Amino acid sequence: MVKELAARSGIKKKTLDSYLGAHGYTPSVDNAVSIAKTLGVTVEYLVTGADGRKDRPLSSLHSDVQEIALVSERLNSRDRSIVLGLVRLLRDK
Repeated sequence: MVKELAARSGIKKKTLDSYLGAHGYTPSVDNAVSIAKTLGVTVEYLVTGADGRKDRPLSSLHSDVQEIALVSERLNSRDRSIVLGLVRLLRDK
């Protein structure tokens, strides 16, 4: 996993290991942004574990995204999991 993140982010594996290790070194702003972009999260999420985007109103999203959200909300949990899996596959390709 760290090896893949290193390859995708352009940050050396050894550097990533230093962030994840017992000493918990803090990444530079540039590296934090690169890691966040690679993982598809915000820097805020990396730092706090909270995603500031969750407070974003549905109306501020693209109309296609709004429709996906509204349709998905009506699905049972199994089907929602399938949709989420497909979205993640598309995001990661």
